[in-house]
Amino acid sequence: MSKLRLKITGRVHHNDCTLGRLSYGDYQCFTLELPWLNNQPNVSCIPRGSYQCRKIVSPSLGECINIEGVFARTYIRIHKGNFTKQIQGCILVGTSIQFIDGDSVPDVGASTTAFNGLMDALPDNFLMEIGL
Repeated sequence: MSKLRLKITGRVHHNDCTLGRLSYGDYQCFTLELPWLNNQPNVSCIPRGSYQCRKIVSPSLGECINIEGVFARTYIRIHKGNFTKQIQGCILVGTSIQFIDGDSVPDVGASTTAFNGLMDALPDNFLMEIGL
């Protein structure tokens, strides 16, 4: 397993979403999560901490990253998507933060590009640190 860690930092919690910055070595992109709602399943972002992760193929999401060991939560993933309505407690990645769908909630742009770049940069198993 690589000694490099995927890091999500600079998280800003809003009433309707959580935005952050993901980095792994030289690779960087933005993250979109649900707001902080006390780690409630399906409606809250992931708490700060260190998590073991691995690449998997999900029947519903296709290629994605499984985040293991999130307290009282299961099926937490990093996957493609642009809008908070596509998240049930997971993390979306994108190359930019923008307003795409006409509502007042920030979105991430070019998610497929960001996700593919991330998958190319990552080993099959790795550690992730989620900070503020």
